[in-house]
Amino acid sequence: IDIIIGTHSLLSRGITFYRLGLLIIDEEHRFGVRQKEKIKELKAGVDVLTLTATPIPRTLSMALSDIRDMSVIETPPEERLAVKSIVSKFERGLIREAIMREHERSGQVFFVHNRIKDIHKIAGLLRELVPSLKIAVAHGQMDEKQLEKVMLGFYHHETDVLVSTAIIGAGLDIPTANTIIINRADMLGLADLYQLKGRVGRSSVRAFAYFLIPGEDIITEEARMRLQAIQEMSYLGAGFRLALKDLEIRGAGNLLGSEQSGHVHAVGFDLYLEMLEKAVAECKGMKIEEEFEPSIQFRINAFIPEDYLEDMTLRLSFYRKIASAKTHDVVDTIESEMEDRFGSIPDEVAHLLDIMRLKITARELLITKMHDRNGWLHVEFSSDTIVQPRHILSLGTDNAGDVRFIPEGFEMNLRDGSWSAIYKRTAEILRRLKADIALLVP
Repeated sequence: IDIIIGTHSLLSRGITFYRLGLLIIDEEHRFGVRQKEKIKELKAGVDVLTLTATPIPRTLSMALSDIRDMSVIETPPEERLAVKSIVSKFERGLIREAIMREHERSGQVFFVHNRIKDIHKIAGLLRELVPSLKIAVAHGQMDEKQLEKVMLGFYHHETDVLVSTAIIGAGLDIPTANTIIINRADMLGLADLYQLKGRVGRSSVRAFAYFLIPGEDIITEEARMRLQAIQEMSYLGAGFRLALKDLEIRGAGNLLGSEQSGHVHAVGFDLYLEMLEKAVAECKGMKIEEEFEPSIQFRINAFIPEDYLEDMTLRLSFYRKIASAKTHDVVDTIESEMEDRFGSIPDEVAHLLDIMRLKITARELLITKMHDRNGWLHVEFSSDTIVQPRHILSLGTDNAGDVRFIPEGFEMNLRDGSWSAIYKRTAEILRRLKADIALLVP
């Protein structure tokens, strides 16, 4: 046998391969980390190709960080139309209207209710709403032959509405089914919602996807963000953008552990990317130059707002550009580029660029830590710095009492609490220190 196609049963201990060279994993998002790691253990150095419409955050993060190569297919099939997405509160009138509209154009409807416990109760409700239509129920705990009979009946258009769990999320291609209603959509993940949405709109007919929730004030903030994302990204080929949004909502997870999502609170986003890039370079045998990296913390909002730059890929790209800037000229160039492409930068972006400018100068002065504390600028130096106490003392000559020494460095009175004043004063302090030590360098 040269090629074998199978389910996760290929992971069984009793199965061995003579000379495994290529492994293709379809629907990658449906596999857990342990399953995928076990697959890779089948053969050291095996080439692995994973296929998915919505990669999990962990896999996507690895691809964005060059740990894995990535190709994106965004071109949809010819004559394919985007699925119209509607997020709504559970309302009987809306459900009946959606089902009857599809029936009137000779179509079929999926109704997804992902709880077997009361799925027949939901089917009964639908029979009350549309008594003239044929309704069937399908879920994973049914007898295999009975389930097959139900699915074939729906495939051959013997049934108008199929009430099912999320088992229909993959493998079904029914061109006449062009409306899907997902109950308690707030309980499903973004990848699951996208897969379910993909069950309709598989022909040249406009399809509709209804995401029903108990109410805006009841669902979690994370669920609200997921539903907002899938409603806004209803264009063709949106799977990659949704995966980026999922990465943004859930975080990248643990690349070496079992978590497939989760945020990197401990190190921060820019440091996380830098650490990851260094690790990848080291694995590739590239020479790594250690860089001095100061910690800069001020109590301001410094980020790229979503309403300023909506595209998540671009936002991530600009975050990386800013984090990797080595000179003030580079930061100025980034600022000009953002203004040219997206308009005047908001305060949050201006703050982010200001912080980066301070960080660049702090790096040159070998400042290990700089932050504001109760109206004072707190600065700590590396033991390798050439900044001397007399340089620090000279900063307070204009205003006595503005400077006080601490074991690791000094503190400077910031006076005004506005960011504009804090930034201006901090930048001036760093500029003067830089000018003073320049005189020491032959």
